[in-house]
Amino acid sequence: MNLVILGAPGSGKGTQAARIAERARIRHISTGDLLRDAVAKGTDIGKRAAGIMAAGRLVPDEIVLELLRNKLMNDEERSRFGGWILDGFPRTLAQAEALEGVLDGAGEKIDGVVCIEIDPEAVVNRLSNRRTCASCKAVYHLVSNPPAVEGECDACGGKLVLRDDDKPETIRKRLEIYKKETLPILALYEKRYRVYRVDGSKPIDEVMSKISGLIGL
Repeated sequence: MNLVILGAPGSGKGTQAARIAERARIRHISTGDLLRDAVAKGTDIGKRAAGIMAAGRLVPDEIVLELLRNKLMNDEERSRFGGWILDGFPRTLAQAEALEGVLDGAGEKIDGVVCIEIDPEAVVNRLSNRRTCASCKAVYHLVSNPPAVEGECDACGGKLVLRDDDKPETIRKRLEIYKKETLPILALYEKRYRVYRVDGSKPIDEVMSKISGLIGL
């Protein structure tokens, strides 16, 4: 089973992708993780990406696609897992079309698309209540997972901060980009594949249960 998962920032798609991968025994392929891993290992691709990121520019699609192609064609992983779920890519129509070429070359195809839908203001509320430890990077939520002492990390006592990415104005900008650039992919995918739409505002376990029922886990 090969899946693509789509969802706005804060929709919980990364969490659900990891759970789906574990339950279905397929690979969770996160393009963000692939980039970070390549940079950390100092591979040729990682060095190219690191230089671009250090200059404050976006990593070009061709680099991400190259990483993705290498991952998909990893024979050892292909023999161990019965498929994959792709998380974080594509984000634009151009990327969606380019992905088709990579999949064709790897002898792979998409079997279905999971789309986690959530009200934008629910996302703003969810992310703006998130706090991150400045020291150990532990993550808390003021509503669902608050620290024992306000503003202080339970694990190391470090100061909890609101990241720039979690500020309401930043979140709304990210949501606008998602609406403009990523949502149009759904219209394309609905013509080609089966799309499973899920309400992402529900509790994590409930969302997972819904997805599992739709895709037959």
